[in-house]
Amino acid sequence: MPEVSFDYIATGVFALAVLHTFSASYFNKLASRYPEGSMRENIFHFLGEIEVVFGLWLVPLFYLSWWFYDLNWTLDYFDKVTPKMMEPLFVIVIMVMAATRPVLYITRKIVLSLSRFIPIPGQTAKFYVAVLIITPILGSFITEPAAMTISAMLLARYFFERNPSNVLKYTTIALLFVNVSIGGTLTHFAAPPVLMVAAKWGWAENFTYMFTHFGWKAALSIVICTFGAAALFFREFKRMDVLPVAEEKVQRIPAWVIGVHILSLGWAVFTAHHAVLLMLGFLFFLGWCAISGEYQDDINIKPALLVGFFLAGLVTHGSLQEWWIAPIIASLDEVPLFLGSTILTAFNDNAAITYLSTLALEPGFSEPFSAIGQKKYAIVAGAVTGGGLTIIANAPNPAGNAILKKYFDNGLSPLKLALFAIPFTIVAGLCFMLL
Repeated sequence: MPEVSFDYIATGVFALAVLHTFSASYFNKLASRYPEGSMRENIFHFLGEIEVVFGLWLVPLFYLSWWFYDLNWTLDYFDKVTPKMMEPLFVIVIMVMAATRPVLYITRKIVLSLSRFIPIPGQTAKFYVAVLIITPILGSFITEPAAMTISAMLLARYFFERNPSNVLKYTTIALLFVNVSIGGTLTHFAAPPVLMVAAKWGWAENFTYMFTHFGWKAALSIVICTFGAAALFFREFKRMDVLPVAEEKVQRIPAWVIGVHILSLGWAVFTAHHAVLLMLGFLFFLGWCAISGEYQDDINIKPALLVGFFLAGLVTHGSLQEWWIAPIIASLDEVPLFLGSTILTAFNDNAAITYLSTLALEPGFSEPFSAIGQKKYAIVAGAVTGGGLTIIANAPNPAGNAILKKYFDNGLSPLKLALFAIPFTIVAGLCFMLL
């Protein structure tokens, strides 16, 4: 059989998986029709878990490739994909570390301290703006998955628990996804779509390149969008300010305990591409959490494992999409390439889009104003711009969804997420392409 035939099969399976993610809320509605705890309810809830979708669709992909070729070809393909599993593994580790009490404690103190300088009235609005500006930009240094985890947990505990309106909930999570996606572009190592191209295109050798071409534009977009959202919901923020809030006793955590957590996060970032060192650091960290249990909450590793499972499935499916994505990238000019990259990102992980672009565009540093340099800029700008449109568009998004989905009826609606993210996506795109 001609090899191209299996390309169509693999893309068909991938398309079904994407449709499944958009149908997740429908399965959750079906689950609510059956008695709680019944097998039917559990099955439909399982099918409605976005984090399991791409892993679930690996089962037909595995057997179809076995049928089309043979078992050896199938096993060889999965072996080839194994090196790309570093990103899911890193996300699992960084999510667990970022969700610990000492990290959230110090981050909350920083956010509350800086929120006092934000020139708008109302404590809720100040906190909202501080979280959605500071932590996404901080993602350029602690990585986007860590920034997403911290932002989502702070918003869950101190904002979503105050019962905002459904419109404000969707505005907030859409803004969070867009801000985190572009907020990691001040450096070359924090955003997965940038990391995929930085070494091959020479961007990692020039530490000022990312900030001068991407970083300040991303920061400007984050500030504009966040203050815009705060202004739009100013009356609701005032209502939330007068709501009674239960007194929360926050235990003081010693600086040396926080220091070990910060060093562990730094080690995870430093060893992100070295599985053995990453896991050794993680095991040490888990041991440290047991020793310092007085200052820790119970570690909930399930959300991180589900997100890692989601990303592993997405990477495995996405690696088979080169046959149609790479030719599109190679054939488009700058503006169509930017728009195409933004749209493709909504249906495929943005890191996969930029990775495939390294196969279609020549390696090595290209002058920013040359034709090839503009193409490289356009595809990365489009990939990070579109990273908030869907849950699958950016690697950290499933982490945010895992933390915040309980605040949405029947889970997060992919269609509503896209609709609410479009205005912020447009602002980000204009900043990247016009400035």
